[in-house]
Amino acid sequence: MTTQQIIVFTVLLLSLLFFTMGRWRYDAVALFALLVVAITGIVPGKEVFLGFGHPAVITVAAVLVVSRGLMNSGLVDRITRAMNSIGKVPTLQVLALTTFVTVCSAFMNNVGALALLMPVAIRLARNHKRPPSYLLMPIAFGSLLGGMTTLIGTPPNIIIATFREQSAATPFRMFDFTPVGLGVALGGILFISLIGWRLIPKRKGQVSREDLFKIQDYISEVHVPEQSKVLGKPLYELENMTEGDVVVVGLVRGNWRIAVPSKFEILRAGDILIVEAGPEALKSLLHAAELELGDSKKFLKDVLDSDEVSLVEVVVMPDSMIEGKTARALRLRWRYGVNVLGVARQGMRVEDRLNSIQFRTGDVLLLEGQTDTLQEALPVLGCLPLAERELRLGKPRRLVLGIGIFGCALMIAAFGLLPVQISFCGAAIAMVVVKLISLREAYASIDWPILVLLGAMIPVGPALV
Repeated sequence: MTTQQIIVFTVLLLSLLFFTMGRWRYDAVALFALLVVAITGIVPGKEVFLGFGHPAVITVAAVLVVSRGLMNSGLVDRITRAMNSIGKVPTLQVLALTTFVTVCSAFMNNVGALALLMPVAIRLARNHKRPPSYLLMPIAFGSLLGGMTTLIGTPPNIIIATFREQSAATPFRMFDFTPVGLGVALGGILFISLIGWRLIPKRKGQVSREDLFKIQDYISEVHVPEQSKVLGKPLYELENMTEGDVVVVGLVRGNWRIAVPSKFEILRAGDILIVEAGPEALKSLLHAAELELGDSKKFLKDVLDSDEVSLVEVVVMPDSMIEGKTARALRLRWRYGVNVLGVARQGMRVEDRLNSIQFRTGDVLLLEGQTDTLQEALPVLGCLPLAERELRLGKPRRLVLGIGIFGCALMIAAFGLLPVQISFCGAAIAMVVVKLISLREAYASIDWPILVLLGAMIPVGPALV
């Protein structure tokens, strides 16, 4: 083994170690590995960044955009609706969900496929009083199985196809992986559906949001009388008047119903505040601000259960912008119009002050806000909705158009009329042109760390030869 090969193997092993440890972002680790092989002269300077122009990188980006366009068209939403009529037998539920996510992941990003099925799986589990893990774990494995069945199912397939073409051989086409991949996928689906889900440990804990986030027990109506100390003061001063955890989730002023009021909203006599607070915090607030406790919750439904307002559970994804930060530091209400009503970690509600909790990957948050605002905020915050109530992520349905564009790109690539990166780039552009997806959504749907990882690691592979 030559010195250069030793260096490359060492770099790859260290990269794998850092990926496993998870202390550093995987795209940063990949760039560091690329820098090492460049400095040592293993990869020529003029070829260091050629990986970012590799067809695999372009194809993955295009597939991500097309996947978002299919979501906006309503295609997958219609299919997921049918999942609600699967029945009560857990084996059938696992079989249907795992098969569907496997098919989806064969043509779109794994995370996107999971995002579509997670709310359905959680809703089914809760309706039948089963732990969500019985359905979530199978669809996670199913999303991996589907990637082996097509050329665009996973980036390694695209990279292998490109290297085969560069070696003067016939490149792999769209379904050349299917004979082997489909057999493995079918075997995996059958194992998961018949045996695998039974091996999942039954975890103690909640099976419904109502058990985990009992917000009804903490929400009260508070009246602002004429002698209150907060008259003429902004809302944020009210929330800061007690050491307890107090969140104003709504405001009623005459005929107005204001959900997620601005923290700069000036309080007036006669205002009715919908506040979330524990008994001690509520008692302290009433005393400090000289407020009056209402004897009913008649405005609660008007404020929180309207069509304009949504309560949604979300999970904090890896590398989310809110990871390691608090709601206060993020200024969620001011910047995004979102209230955090509860935080759960490892199946238990976190009882610390909401504004002081540092969010971690895997935390489940209960958010409240305007439905349109939440639609825009969740992708920016790096959170995925779980069992949502009113929130629907999507655009007006243009089902036939979405299927047509995707089908054309698929057939063009399958018959070798154009390379896969060109056909799917064309499909992505077509979806933007016909307004199935906005240009802003197109850029937001691309998982840039994945592309950086691919672009950085592609030049390292040939260095082994």
